[in-house]
Amino acid sequence: MRNVLESSERILVCLSSSPSNQKVIEAAARMAEAFHAVFSAIYVRPANYDALPEDDKLRLRENISFAEQNGAAIVTIIGDDVPVQIAEYAHISGTTKIVLGQSGARRRHFQIKPPLTEQIILNAPDVDVYIIPDSSADLKQQSKRSDLKDQIRPTWRDSLVTLLILAAATGVGLLLRFYGFSEANIITVMILGVLIIAVYTASPVYGIVSSLAGVLLFNWFFIEPRFSFHTSETEYVVTFVIMLISSLITGSLANKLKSGARQSSREAFRTKVLFDTNQLLQKAECEDDVIRITAQQVKTLLNRDVAVFPLHPGGEPGSVIRPDSSPDPLRENEQDKNEAEIAEWAFVHQTAAGAHTEMYKEAKSLYHPICLNGYCYGVIAVYLNGESLESFEYSVFSSIIGECAMALEGLRNAEEKRQTAIAMRNEKLRSNLLRSISHDLRTPLTSISGNASNLLTHYKQLDDETLIQIFSDIYDDSEWLIALVENLLSISRIENGQMDLHLSLEVVSDVIDEALRHVDRNAVRHSIIVEPGEDILVAKMDARLITQVLINLVNNAVKNTQDGSEIIIRSEQAGSFIYVYVEDNGPGIPDDMKPHLFEMFYTGQNDVSYGRRGTGLGLALCKSIVEAHGGSITLTDREPTGCCFAFSLPTEEVKFYE
Repeated sequence: MRNVLESSERILVCLSSSPSNQKVIEAAARMAEAFHAVFSAIYVRPANYDALPEDDKLRLRENISFAEQNGAAIVTIIGDDVPVQIAEYAHISGTTKIVLGQSGARRRHFQIKPPLTEQIILNAPDVDVYIIPDSSADLKQQSKRSDLKDQIRPTWRDSLVTLLILAAATGVGLLLRFYGFSEANIITVMILGVLIIAVYTASPVYGIVSSLAGVLLFNWFFIEPRFSFHTSETEYVVTFVIMLISSLITGSLANKLKSGARQSSREAFRTKVLFDTNQLLQKAECEDDVIRITAQQVKTLLNRDVAVFPLHPGGEPGSVIRPDSSPDPLRENEQDKNEAEIAEWAFVHQTAAGAHTEMYKEAKSLYHPICLNGYCYGVIAVYLNGESLESFEYSVFSSIIGECAMALEGLRNAEEKRQTAIAMRNEKLRSNLLRSISHDLRTPLTSISGNASNLLTHYKQLDDETLIQIFSDIYDDSEWLIALVENLLSISRIENGQMDLHLSLEVVSDVIDEALRHVDRNAVRHSIIVEPGEDILVAKMDARLITQVLINLVNNAVKNTQDGSEIIIRSEQAGSFIYVYVEDNGPGIPDDMKPHLFEMFYTGQNDVSYGRRGTGLGLALCKSIVEAHGGSITLTDREPTGCCFAFSLPTEEVKFYE
């Protein structure tokens, strides 16, 4: 359903309805094959797509099909600002090379706006642009037709503003004439009215119309004979021409300033939205947070209902996520009944579907995939209900999706690194485990095997004392193996998070007594003292696991201290914790060993041990069990010699009822 792409080169070819566009596609396909690059094709669908000739639509579909046959992933973007949207997509997708066609027509001397190819180069300076001779004028013409349509489209508001300002300028002129001001002042007022109209109306057409209307009104109301378009003075003809030119120039300048201000405002808004989105996404700790932040930002930007179909662990779009905490039932009824099907198609093909697209055009929502580097993280749906996104809105919308994809890519990479680190750590643990226990298992097994062989071959020749010694050695070795296996199983369960704590209130002294029943048989060579406390101490614990902790600590003291040493076990309460101490008066532990003592497989030992290496699991297991209970375990020196292991357990007040 998705490809894992490893190539660093990404080639993007621009699609159009031009008959020669297939030549451009072929050139891009050969380039992608030569560079072993990821190959994509983009088509910027204009808002007036339905008004295009059927021949153009047919050729476009053929070109899209031809690009798919050549291995291109098709991407469709809705909008009219072709170069900006191509450059924006190239930035989001990590494109390294853009291939497009160029018209053979020469640029006119008075053409202010640069050609499409030059605009793409200007908007994507960090991307290599390859130009193939082609008639790309149709794409540019689509943009021009759409722009012209937007420019000349009249609105009731602008028409009313134009009429009111012209009427106000005429009224002020009549007032000035009444008070005897010269015609130059009246001309200035009329030009000022034209300037105000150009500023406060959306279309530049109103500036041109108001310029002509201002000249006619000046002629009608202020030039003799008044209330007619005739004049007996030829010098007024020059006045009219100058006034018309002045009005047109001021109106044009006002429109340019307004257009620049609008563009600056949009860029500032776009920058703020993207900055806020980036800041919020940086704080996201999981993929669900990224999805919800993106959905909320898109809803804030477009003021439309948004739904997201994130990537399911099974490799398909998962359950829908909406930014609203309480969905509106009416809105739920207005959603597409087959939204899951449309989202699935957009996810698989990594191409927008739904409203204003080729696929599922009857849908009420636009379904846009969240893709980066050939990997799709889900689909975001924007409820349009017959409306269309403006070019600027779509540009910011695409940028937010790009930010979302990059954030998800970062989380995905971080998770892969974490999994790799875990795998490396597990591999290291496995190697350490095999290396550590291979010798430790061989020693007792060899002893058991040798003793069993002696019993089989020389049983009748052995006296009772020797037999008892052999049986004791077999028993000790088997008990050591059982303890080793038990520690290994406990460690593995804790490391995998599979150990369930069965917590209950237990009397600490009872748990200590139970642990002493299962300590090493060699403990009889030492003096084990249990100091009773003044009060009965009750802690919340898993008695079986804490018993194992005490057994490991006592056995550790037995193995690492000389015969006849003193081992003291005591307990006390401090605040909300109960502390249990296991002390000895042995030789102590060197300072260089202390930082590593609770590490798994660390086996530093003293010379007084009985010749059997430890596996380095006992103290690591104690630390894991105590921390699982919410406590801690520490090691300190005991004066004058020896060491003291102490661990804490949370206590709980016991209430007695009569």
